[in-house]
Amino acid sequence: MREELTNLRRFYGGHVPTLLEARHEYAVLCPLVERPDGLHLLFEVRSAGVSQSGETCFPGGQMEPGETPADCALRETEEELSIPRAEIRLLGQGAFICNQRGFLLRPLPGLVSPAGLAALRPAPAEVAEVFTVPVKFFRTTLPQPCAYDLIPHVPESFPYEAVGIPRDYPWNRGKVEVPVWLYGGHAIWGMTARIVRDLVSHL
Repeated sequence: MREELTNLRRFYGGHVPTLLEARHEYAVLCPLVERPDGLHLLFEVRSAGVSQSGETCFPGGQMEPGETPADCALRETEEELSIPRAEIRLLGQGAFICNQRGFLLRPLPGLVSPAGLAALRPAPAEVAEVFTVPVKFFRTTLPQPCAYDLIPHVPESFPYEAVGIPRDYPWNRGKVEVPVWLYGGHAIWGMTARIVRDLVSHL
């Protein structure tokens, strides 16, 4: 028993809570750039050679073992856009998103310096194009409110009797918001739009 308690103290003493049973953790940078007309958000369009090609997103990716969200977001941004991490000033960490597929997404807003913006070179294998949108647009334009339902499909083999619940048990359902903004021929939607909506709510 003493060994078991020692193991628990060792683990929980320095443990940073995360999503229980999360299969993967991801981090993205929300790049802010200063333009003559105000603050802009920088987006990228995924290239044809990667999953979810053609979608608008922020630079980022899966966290490697031992990597912090900041390390991951800056590394991925440098790999995808060639912006040196020294030219990005992180402002903090936003609220994370828990995806129904069991992963955690951590957004980090950061200000890109003029030198960082000048160094921007999208990696063709990952990024088809980049564009910016004035933050003012998101503050003054509501996204299209879309959503879809999450409906449980419980297998017939579920042990209802052993658990002590009836076969017509009212399983919880869910709903996922999918806000959509359209700007300059691009669609900012889904988790990226949810991150944007949260970010601009703090301006």
